[in-house]
Amino acid sequence: MTLPFTAQEFFEVFRRYNEAVWPLQILFNALALGALVFRRYSGRWTSAILALLWTWIAVAYQLGFFMPVNPAAVAFAVLFFSGAAVFWWEGVVHDRLRFDGNDAARCATGYALALYGLLVYPIVAYLAGRELLETASFGLPCPTTIFTFAMLAFLKPPYPRSVFVAPILWTLVGAQAAWLLGVYEDFGLLFAGVAGVWFALYPHDQRRFA
Repeated sequence: MTLPFTAQEFFEVFRRYNEAVWPLQILFNALALGALVFRRYSGRWTSAILALLWTWIAVAYQLGFFMPVNPAAVAFAVLFFSGAAVFWWEGVVHDRLRFDGNDAARCATGYALALYGLLVYPIVAYLAGRELLETASFGLPCPTTIFTFAMLAFLKPPYPRSVFVAPILWTLVGAQAAWLLGVYEDFGLLFAGVAGVWFALYPHDQRRFA
């Protein structure tokens, strides 16, 4: 498979984005930490944060920065906006998403994915030899999708499986960068996607997390 842009052009998009939106990256990380810490107290607020992040990716990144180098960014924007709409509809409007599940394995997976998406992801990129500005900061598609799977790990059944559709579809798209462009940190997205399929297909095992 060939891409309509080079690796250099791909990383340059990250650079332009990171320079243009600074210091919003700090706000997005703070929102993520808030969602993680206070998830048990308000499913609506947690869902609203996820909806906000996915809307930002659709509008600001896909349409604002990525579309000039890849026309497929329009379709990607639709995917992210659809994911945001599901989080808003199911979690905010109908309050069907409760992030206080107690399954031991899922909670451990959730914390591991959150740590990877927020902290380990940029470290892996740095160790791979790229500058910080050329790395997908939190608030961009892949690290945010990894964090989304982290939050979905904490869902308490029963929950609508529709919230998994957009993140899993993006895994199929975004993980290609790991192979084709040498974005090694995105191999974590593959693990997150597999975990997401597990969460979606088997929602009922609730061993208490110690």
